[in-house]
Amino acid sequence: MKYVYLALAVWGTIHPMSYFLRWFFEHGLDLGGMVKAWHVNPATSGLVWDLTIAAIALTLMVLAETWRSRDWMRLIAVPATFLIGVSCGLPLYLYLRLRNA
Repeated sequence: MKYVYLALAVWGTIHPMSYFLRWFFEHGLDLGGMVKAWHVNPATSGLVWDLTIAAIALTLMVLAETWRSRDWMRLIAVPATFLIGVSCGLPLYLYLRLRNA
């Protein structure tokens, strides 16, 4: 399963980032405009909040389990989650948990 998680982390990086990069090429590095685009209607706002809450829950789990296990490498899942997305951060963390198994 660890390689399935690694593949999902790679996919979870490339696929969403292709949309973000396309948006940046069209609009420049306008982060405010991107946030505005995320809230263009109630459905997209709901998805933004859904992913935000999932990212916070994942971060808390990563911090708690990393503190317990002292496997500090797992912490890279936190910036991956907030800089790329939950689609990268979650499978990356699962891969990191299993990488030595």
